[in-house]
Amino acid sequence: MCGITGLLTAGEPRGEALGSAIERMATALKHRGPDDAGIWSTESAGHAVGFGFRRLAIIDLSEQGHQPMQSAGGRFTMVFNGEVYNFLPLRRELESGGARFRGHSDSEVMLAAFERWGVEAAVRRFLGMFAIAVWDRDEQALHLVRDRLGKKPLFVYSRPGFLSFGSELKALVAGPQFDRALDRDALVSYLRYLYVPAPQSIYQHVRKLEPGHLLTITDITRPLPRSRPYWSLEQVANEGLAHPFTGSVTDAVDELERLLLDAVALRLQSDVPLGALLSGGIDSSTVVALMRARATGAVKTYTIGFDVAEHDESPHAAAVARHLGTEHTALHLSGADALAVVPRLPEMFDEPFADPSQIPTFLVCQLARRDVTVALSGDGGDELFSGYNRYSHGPRIIGQALRIPRPARRLLATAIQAVSANRWDRLYGALESVLPGGAQVRLAGTKVSKIGRLFAAEGAPQMYRSLMSAWEQPADLVTDGVEGSGVLDRVLAARAPTGLLERMMLADQIGYLSDDLLAKVDRASMAVSLEARVPILDHRVVEFSWRLPRAWKLCDGVGKWLLRQVLYRYIPRDLVDRPKVGFSVPIDTWLLGPLRSWAEDLLAPERLGVEGVLRPEPITRAWRRFQGGDGSLALGLWAVLMLQAWQRRWVAQAV
Repeated sequence: MCGITGLLTAGEPRGEALGSAIERMATALKHRGPDDAGIWSTESAGHAVGFGFRRLAIIDLSEQGHQPMQSAGGRFTMVFNGEVYNFLPLRRELESGGARFRGHSDSEVMLAAFERWGVEAAVRRFLGMFAIAVWDRDEQALHLVRDRLGKKPLFVYSRPGFLSFGSELKALVAGPQFDRALDRDALVSYLRYLYVPAPQSIYQHVRKLEPGHLLTITDITRPLPRSRPYWSLEQVANEGLAHPFTGSVTDAVDELERLLLDAVALRLQSDVPLGALLSGGIDSSTVVALMRARATGAVKTYTIGFDVAEHDESPHAAAVARHLGTEHTALHLSGADALAVVPRLPEMFDEPFADPSQIPTFLVCQLARRDVTVALSGDGGDELFSGYNRYSHGPRIIGQALRIPRPARRLLATAIQAVSANRWDRLYGALESVLPGGAQVRLAGTKVSKIGRLFAAEGAPQMYRSLMSAWEQPADLVTDGVEGSGVLDRVLAARAPTGLLERMMLADQIGYLSDDLLAKVDRASMAVSLEARVPILDHRVVEFSWRLPRAWKLCDGVGKWLLRQVLYRYIPRDLVDRPKVGFSVPIDTWLLGPLRSWAEDLLAPERLGVEGVLRPEPITRAWRRFQGGDGSLALGLWAVLMLQAWQRRWVAQAV
């Protein structure tokens, strides 16, 4: 795991200035790679190209793993962030064809693969997580590549005659010719989803390379070409549904277990200490159970607990760890410990990001980094195997809502939204004792408020989008901001897949998974120089999941059914079968308590209007309603606060 950066220019900088610029960009990524650094550049009459690298040494700790690295024949020069887990069989195949290697890193194997098969053909054979920049001397071409699921980030800044790239935006900001003009349309999307969806970024002239894409630049004086997919989730989904798994349920459990065991085993390759993040839920427990089955030594696991019982899963994690016999470390934190992370968030997430689980994710990564350099994570099970509550309830509620005539639905929406989330909570609390067990839910008021917003929407795509929205009309908050049609809208409105549930899951896998969940894991882990590996999101597991019938993912309202069957082979059901909690923090309580003065400062009308980006009036009204008891507004206000804090760090300080 590392930080990569570089530039390609038809003009300046050149000579010593070129090397200085690349070194400055790479230094901005030191936290991603504290073990080693390197730069490389070459110039011609028509252009100059340079790469910068910061190394977190994982495989081949010797100098033979140093980057930037050149291929044996000298044609390709590469910087690479991530891991290619199947490099050993690739190496054996290349050696059988005459290739010779100096060290034992995956980077050297990748370069030999480029020489043997070409860049795109080689990348199709890589199994892992990666962001790659490779210069082809013979073709005078720069290739930028991102892994299939988007586990590793890659940002690209482009202006006429100049391009720079980097693992994080802070590397581009530190480089030459950077224009900090904001993309206000991207800002609208951020306020809806709590993240900026790819390919947009917060800056007008920066784009995220999309997952599974390759971008090739042969003439820097021409407009930036479109990237091209070498792997497509939409194609995988439609092909999987068209060619479903034909074996029995037992066959499917066997196959999923086989795929996951192999995915975990590959991710145990490391020349440095390795552990796992364990929440005690289905996904992380499955990963740790399979680690115990494949590891040759002790397995170290890490979890954090909070002093608010509603958000504390540490007792469950401890029970799973005891059963599996791991070397378990748990750290119990107070609200003050979590709050202390808030001032660090704008530096850590150098693009506005407002998923509150960023805080506990950072804290558990920080805990693990005390002992290990690599940690396996259980992310991805919900998206692949229908684990979210919205998958079990959303299609049914949307289907029922669409059967209600539009005028009547609007009246219902108005009536529901007229009651605050806190009042719905109190009403539910009064009735909870007489409700059957299946009707008992967490955060009832917030969920009822979401249903009210859903009823107000026009059709199925808009209804699902409302479930995913922090602000229902985010364009009202941004001066000159326009909301375009994004991945979620496009996938939900498409004719294939035919089922609404499948379209919901596909939209989440393309957008939310890479732009929220995986971005959060990458930044939080890299902030403490920890490599996070995600075996459930091995692309072979993803492809298999799309071949499974719906009933094997979501069975009688229980999500992740098939994944659970794998886990039950290792852990008693009663250790893991419980309502889903989620890895988050009590943002609403904090904003009304210890963070109130900080929030009031950033949400003051004069502060909101200082950059001319936000319209203060709707935000001020929402803040008053929130203080009056409408807890459903907490996430939307958190998004504004994270934007304000980000602007204070990355915009105001640049003036």
